[in-house]
Amino acid sequence: MTEQTKTNILVVDDEPSVCHLVSRLLEKQGYGCDTCEDAATAIAKIESGAYELVVSDIMMPGMSGIELLAKVRKTHPDIGFVMLTAVDDHETAFRAVDLGAFGYVIKPFEANELIIHIANSLRRRELELERNRYEDRLEREVRERTAEIRATQEQITLRLVTASGYRDEETGAHIRRMGEYAAILAQGMGLKAEAVEEIRLAAPMHDIGKIGVADAILKKPGKLSEEEFKQIKEHTTIGARILEGSPIALLNLARDIALYHHEKWNGGGYPQGLADEAIPLCARIVAICDVYDALVSDRVYRPALPEDKALAIMKEGRSTHFDPDILDIFLNQLPQIHAIRDKIRE
Repeated sequence: MTEQTKTNILVVDDEPSVCHLVSRLLEKQGYGCDTCEDAATAIAKIESGAYELVVSDIMMPGMSGIELLAKVRKTHPDIGFVMLTAVDDHETAFRAVDLGAFGYVIKPFEANELIIHIANSLRRRELELERNRYEDRLEREVRERTAEIRATQEQITLRLVTASGYRDEETGAHIRRMGEYAAILAQGMGLKAEAVEEIRLAAPMHDIGKIGVADAILKKPGKLSEEEFKQIKEHTTIGARILEGSPIALLNLARDIALYHHEKWNGGGYPQGLADEAIPLCARIVAICDVYDALVSDRVYRPALPEDKALAIMKEGRSTHFDPDILDIFLNQLPQIHAIRDKIRE
């Protein structure tokens, strides 16, 4: 072995003669070798040096070899271990293997026996490192591929809902804000990161059903008639029909949002008059975000309301229009909501 490729091994045994013998055998095989006579010194050496393998006696004063094995494998899982013992104890051997030892040699041992154990242990260590590198690379590739898929889904979603949004007062900025608002609220509720990302992508599709509503109704500047309001309410069921039946989980989530985001906590909403927790959580989240952004933004039928007036209206809807717990979380998240409004403007 050259200096550049030399493998470093630490020998730990309270008998100096054993340390000397083992180190000589290993050095003759081209390994770099350090020795010490107790576990505490071994730990200090491991912290300050680079070792591929530790050859340790089991029975030592103070910390035993088994305890050393357990401690080092937690802090330096890449270091291999071969255990030496004067007692042929199956229970101790099994425990050592369970803790991660690669080899178990009983004293007195033949030189070739120890060398073979060392070589096999180093080979096993290298295979484990190779497997770990492969798994890390595979995990990284999966993350990158997932991110690419997410980015593609987001672009498709944004372009699809923007196309429908051009037909009424809801601009691309509103659509993007809806996703970010919903993500902030979902995060504040303690949902897992994956669920937060799902709702961020699905929320902008809440009004996709408006693509099936007549322009004369969507763009009417005045109050809608009873018949006109009946027609505009159909955007919830139209959106659900557009999105339903897909094997893609994101579109199924978007379907629930599109169908139920106009339901009310007290059962007075549409299209099904659901109440309380019968309304899907995603729709309860989006309902709050949608009403807030509508109130503080210009609409064809009225100018934007001042923030304080908009919030007062929403607070009046607590426990009637909105899930009270989610509304409280939304109000606590207002600084982040304001940051999104400042960032994503018309």
